[in-house]
Formats: sequence, C-alpha cells, structure tokens
Amino acid sequence: MDKILELIKKEEKRQAETLMMIPSENYTYPEVREAVGSILMHKYSEGYSGARYYQGNKIVDDIERLAVERAKKLFGTPHANVQPYSGSPANSAVYFALVNPGETVMGMQLKVGGHLTHGHPDITFSGKYFRSVQFGVDEDGRLNYSKIAKFAKVEKPKLMLIGTTAYPLAFDWKKFSEIADSIGAWLVADISHVIGLIVAGAYPSPINYAHVITSTTHKTLRGPRGAIIWVTNKGLKKDPVLPSKIDRAVFPGLQGGPHNNTTAGIAVALEKAEMPEFKKYGKQVVKNAIALGVALKMGGLSLYGDGTESHLVVVNLMPLGLSGNVVAEALEIAGVVVNRNSVPNDPMPPFYPSGIRLGTPAITARGMKEKEMEQIISDCLGIEIIMGKGGSERPDWCAGINCPNYETGRCLLKMWVNRGGFISNKTRRRYYDEFREQSQSNPESLQERCNRTVSKI
Repeated sequence: MDKILELIKKEEKRQAETLMMIPSENYTYPEVREAVGSILMHKYSEGYSGARYYQGNKIVDDIERLAVERAKKLFGTPHANVQPYSGSPANSAVYFALVNPGETVMGMQLKVGGHLTHGHPDITFSGKYFRSVQFGVDEDGRLNYSKIAKFAKVEKPKLMLIGTTAYPLAFDWKKFSEIADSIGAWLVADISHVIGLIVAGAYPSPINYAHVITSTTHKTLRGPRGAIIWVTNKGLKKDPVLPSKIDRAVFPGLQGGPHNNTTAGIAVALEKAEMPEFKKYGKQVVKNAIALGVALKMGGLSLYGDGTESHLVVVNLMPLGLSGNVVAEALEIAGVVVNRNSVPNDPMPPFYPSGIRLGTPAITARGMKEKEMEQIISDCLGIEIIMGKGGSERPDWCAGINCPNYETGRCLLKMWVNRGGFISNKTRRRYYDEFREQSQSNPESLQERCNRTVSKI
C-alpha cells in the first residue's frame, strides 16, 4: 500500500509539473473525484432504477435517476443510459442493439482520425463481427461528403457510426444525416472527444440529425471515466422501442452491474456542464487550439486539415523526416506531453507514425489562453525541429537531441505549472524576458538560472 501511495504521489507531481496536451486527457473536478472514490463502490446494483436484482439499492436508484435526468436535460433527449463502463462498451452496445452479425457498418478510417470501434477491420470486434466499410479524406485533409454519399449508396451500410479521435475539423452532421436517411441507415454520433465543445456551443451538435449519440464522460466533459448513450427524438421516431433495445444491449447484453461511484461522478459532471463557467471553458478550448494551430503553421509546420475547428491539432512530420515517437519523447523530456499519431497517407505503422497530436482541454482547464499557446510553440515545441531528422524505425529516443531551447522551454514550463499556482501573464513574461537575457550573457548554467528564476515566483 505504501508503494502504491508513493506512486500516486509521483503521478500527481508529474501531472502538476508538466503540460498535459494529449487531447483525450483532462483534469476532472474535485467533486467528481470525491464521488468516484466514495463508498458507492461497495454496492452491487445489477439492473436499472426500480428494477434491480439485489436489495438495498433505493439510494443508488436515486443517484442513477438523477444522472439520467441530467443527461437527458443536457441535450433535450427522451432517453439516456449512463451505465456503460466506457466509450468502447457504449459503442458495442449500440452495435448489438441495431445490427446483426455480418451486416454492414460504416465509419471513418482510423488513420485519418476514426476510432477502433468505428469498424476498424480485422483486429476489432466491430471489424470482425460486422462487414465494415470505411471512408477517408481528400488530399487536402478534408471530408468529401459527395464521395461519402456515393460510397454509402454502393455499400448500403445498416449503421453509420461517425466520430473522431484525430480529425481536427468540424463535422457537417446535416450532410451525414442526409446520407444515412437516403439509404435507410442508422446514424450514430460518437461525440466522445467534442461533447464539452458541443455543450458550450463551440462545435456543431448532432442532436437533430443522429438517431443515437454516444460519448465518454472524461474528456472535454471533465467527468469520470464512463460513458453515456442517448436516444434522440429522431431515433425514437424511427423506432419507438429503441430505448429498451439500447438498455437491454447494455444490460444484460454486454455488462453486469453498473459502477455506482462512476454514475455519481457522471451526475456531478453533468451538473457542472450546465454552469456558465463551463460554456466559457469549452469556447476557450477551441480558441486555444486555433491559436496553437496558427503558431505551428507560422513556425513552418504542416497541419492535418491545415488547421483546426475543434480541441486538437495534428502535426504532419513527414516533410521534416521525423518520427512522431521521437518528437513525443523529446517533448516529454521538456515537460510537454503529447502523443504520436498517424496522419493521412502515412507510410509508417501506427506504433511508429509520422505525426503528433496536441490538444488544449487540460491546459485550458489550468487557465491558459491564446498568448500561452504562442509561447508553448516558440519556446517548447521548437525542440522537434532542431533535434535532427530521420532515424530508424525503432529509434533511440534520446539520441541526437541537441536542443538549445530545451532548458529555456523547461524553465518556462516550470513558471506555468509551478505548484504555487499561476502568475499573471505580465509577471510571467517579465521573468521570462529576464531569464532569456541572462541566458545570452551569463556563463552560469541554464538550469541554475532557471531554478533561480522559478524561486522568485
């Protein structure tokens, strides 16, 4: 136990002293953490509110009802299920409710920003148990809805599961709806990455176009690691018994008893999402991502889709001859945590891709705005450009890294994420300017100057 507590403390320190820029990661609320760590995990509650297979669930029933009502209120839907353990089980349940084994499903290719559960062939359940067909993007990195419509008419999928993990631009849900309706297909919107942006009005909503919506609750919603399935009014009109089909697919079709502590955490996060502060947060996430993309392009880097309309940016490193693995490792050394990512037409395998993916949800939660995005690029992400090109398929992560910006960037990171909290932009920049001037004139080591500068904060 002592060892586990020690490791948790180390992880807490790591999260506090680095910039979390993986788009799917975020800081949840203290109230959510309290709910997830509560005694609710002691109770077994197989079934649904009012229809449990175990006694002693009256309070748990109230908690789940509250979570369901808040989920329905969030998008104005007639039905919501808050029991899925995570996003993949939620998508699995929807497949099992609406499609028979061997029938055709359609989704976006993984290499252009889809998800494994969206029909990725051969290695996933959605690609093995169903006939999966997938669409990509044009040379400009954008979806071509006319091509997708023609593709759908030929393949005639029974279900279209549309969502993204790395496509930076906004979806046109109306066009996807028209495509699905033209062939009589179910349209399922997986909004796991962008739910918080949709709630804030910073990203298009599928509520009037999809039959079913799925989402995780821990990304831009800032809740616990769980998921929700919504049945929309359009879905209910298409099939009046759709809610019961979804519920039966979750339990008993796929899962046993729900995680009651997670359900409570979801209820807390949904309440937070209704507050004005959350709307401001969601809008700032997109503003920051746009600023990040602009700064990257000004630095000469190539971006998937030529920018972003969401919470993430994908950098194409192929023109630089760099591996996403090497760049991600170098940035982590400097305290910037991103992830390797495939890009369209990537010749490399997924584990050694030619891109990196950066997101703004977590750093926005820490109070950063557009100016900080510019500083991150100019003083931290310069590492990847000057560390050298090329490398083997399995590179020595740290070999050849010769980055004069490393200590400067690291010092700046310490200023941003100092455990004492954030300092004002004006004060931060004054310290940083002083540090830079000293770096050019004083033979003292960069690290010593960095430590002295940080000690002033």
